[in-house]
Amino acid sequence: MNRIKSILLILAVMFMPLNLLAAEGNGEEKGIDIPEIVLHHLSDAYEWHIAGDVSIPLPIIVRSSATGEWTFCTEKSLPGNFFFDESHHGKIYERMPDGTTKRPLDLSLTKSVCQIWIVAIILIAVFLSVSRWYKKHDSTSEAPKGFVGAMEMLVMYIHDDVIKACVGEKHYKKYAPYLLTVFFFILVTNLLGLLPIFPGGANVTGNINITFFLALCTMLLVNIFGNKEYWKEIFWPEVPLFLKAYPAPLIPVIELVGVFTKPFALMVRLFANMMAGHAIILSFTCVIFLGWTMGVGMGLGLNIFSAIMLLFMNCVELLVAFVQAYVFTLLSAVFIGLAHPEHHEA
Repeated sequence: MNRIKSILLILAVMFMPLNLLAAEGNGEEKGIDIPEIVLHHLSDAYEWHIAGDVSIPLPIIVRSSATGEWTFCTEKSLPGNFFFDESHHGKIYERMPDGTTKRPLDLSLTKSVCQIWIVAIILIAVFLSVSRWYKKHDSTSEAPKGFVGAMEMLVMYIHDDVIKACVGEKHYKKYAPYLLTVFFFILVTNLLGLLPIFPGGANVTGNINITFFLALCTMLLVNIFGNKEYWKEIFWPEVPLFLKAYPAPLIPVIELVGVFTKPFALMVRLFANMMAGHAIILSFTCVIFLGWTMGVGMGLGLNIFSAIMLLFMNCVELLVAFVQAYVFTLLSAVFIGLAHPEHHEA
């Protein structure tokens, strides 16, 4: 989170003189607030913006804290007792009879939720089509080509060089479905997030709630299915007695903290990298519009600069989309493998 704030602060400082020049050139008009625009587009929404004033309204499902009644509507038909609180990133709040405001139970299909369903549909369609090829052909005598061959290569690379190598040959089979699912979910989500138009554009992996859930799943797998040696190394490791018992259980405390810091690192790493990339791309996009408010000469120069940086950043984000999916899967496999240590006699 501190890294994201630092990046946005640096961008705000970089473009603040341009904001002031644009405001002076337009007299009373207000300059473009780049950090505000960036944060608005990175946050979740109850509609899917297409272009201009065109947007797809998404179903809002909230339960009133006052009456207990469920409300099914869209953003434009939201009842008067509910409102969008901009101070809380546009989330829905309810006005209570006593004048206070309260967050209701919100099960709405927001932009991020719909993006997750789209990713799930894409993955199901892809793997069903790939499996259909294997049902119709003998893979022992005929190698797949084209898209099916590329998918086989990618699956075997993650399966053999990451999952099997990190988890170990004894236990990798039962964890392979989860780790492969996580890899392809993050990869496809990251790639769709780079598309500026529907069905892409949602900042799913840049949402801390999504990365928290993914890290939580890995944490549960590690700690629920870890063997006795794993827990022995945490609470009674093979170190001198004064380090694990007297005067204070120093090493066990450090190891126990590590149980929570490892999934925390997974969560923050994916969230920070994806959100930072989207923030930089959106910032350079805003510079294009900012430049034209200062005249043709300045606008043309900033347009060329922004176009070059946007092309460069989008190429980098294509690489980052794969790297972050790979790193999350690799670290998850490493943590799962560490939860299955073998006992060795001295």
